[in-house]
Amino acid sequence: MLRYVINRVKSSIIVLLMVSVITFFVLMIVPGDPAQLILGTDATPEMIADLHRAMGLDRPVYQQYFSWLVNLIKLDMGTSYVYGKSVTSLIVNALPVTLSIAVYAMAVAAIFAFAAGIIAAVKKDKFADYFSRSIMQLGSAIPSFWIGMVFIVFFGLRMKIFPVSGFVPISSGFSGFIKSITLPAIVLAIGETGMLLRIVRSSMLDSLKQDYMDMAKIKGLGARKIYFKYALRGALIAPVTIMGMQFAKLAGGTVVVETIFALPGIGRLVLNAVEHRDVILLQGLVMFITSAVIVTSLLTDIAVMLINPRIKAAERGE
Repeated sequence: MLRYVINRVKSSIIVLLMVSVITFFVLMIVPGDPAQLILGTDATPEMIADLHRAMGLDRPVYQQYFSWLVNLIKLDMGTSYVYGKSVTSLIVNALPVTLSIAVYAMAVAAIFAFAAGIIAAVKKDKFADYFSRSIMQLGSAIPSFWIGMVFIVFFGLRMKIFPVSGFVPISSGFSGFIKSITLPAIVLAIGETGMLLRIVRSSMLDSLKQDYMDMAKIKGLGARKIYFKYALRGALIAPVTIMGMQFAKLAGGTVVVETIFALPGIGRLVLNAVEHRDVILLQGLVMFITSAVIVTSLLTDIAVMLINPRIKAAERGE
């Protein structure tokens, strides 16, 4: 496994370098002068030229890239034009919001998807199966912004159970923290449950058809042991992989949900960076999101290897 992890880390570094090149040079050609954006429309050409020199924008592009890459390795992503703060500090402050929602959403989605998926597989072509598949299709079809608005009106404004906007840090109280992220997390969970439920159901059906399931039944093992110890263990690989991909997507920011619920997360940062053409902030966010996806993918692959000994043995060349 160690050799596998080392090889993955090497390939990840290559991917990050490629993404850094693409990100830097593509955003460099985006219309708009950063110095002009910072100084405003009243800036004189002399003021703009001075700021160009101060920011290093008067140097050749390749020198700018290598300087930016060295600073990036030091976790210095520059200073945002819009916020006037370091990009690193902005990401650090926004990350707890997005991670909290992502973890909560994936927990809710996993609980419902595994429960409904297992029941649907065991009760194939019966009412429970048709009902769970209908819920799966319904959750995947409804836009998240519409569900979010319905939740705000019903649970926030009418029933007044949950706040409709803002984020309460866990340091200010666990109850307020949970209430502030419950609605957005459930909205995200609804969107992710459909695919995960389908994968769980399909994997369970494949697992139930394996020869070792017949042997378990012949031995007279109980239904709970058959379904959960044997069938579910063999069906975990695909769902775990999908969950890793889903979590990486959520951890990279959810612009729509964070905007609807006015949450200061990674998604809102991305939206503001695009709206104001904050190239420095956008470069840092792209690299952070790419790194988050790569790390999550690596951890997911390691989890799959630990779940399935055969994959682990194959990686060792056994």
